[in-house]
Amino acid sequence: MNKMDKEKAISFEVAMEKLEKAADNLKNDSITLEDALKNYEEGIEYYKKCDAILRDAKQKIETYSK
Repeated sequence: MNKMDKEKAISFEVAMEKLEKAADNLKNDSITLEDALKNYEEGIEYYKKCDAILRDAKQKIETYSK
């Protein structure tokens, strides 16, 4: 399983935890620009993953509610 497959397979809770960690890292005053950009990009990816999981769950709930 490559890195992309692993990222797709992570749970909402793990993605949320990684998103929070990236956000916390960005709050560090001593972070370098390179690390800040890396954390920002990772945060965006984990945000997208969480958003996709939530949209999928919402769609399933709406389908089951009908």
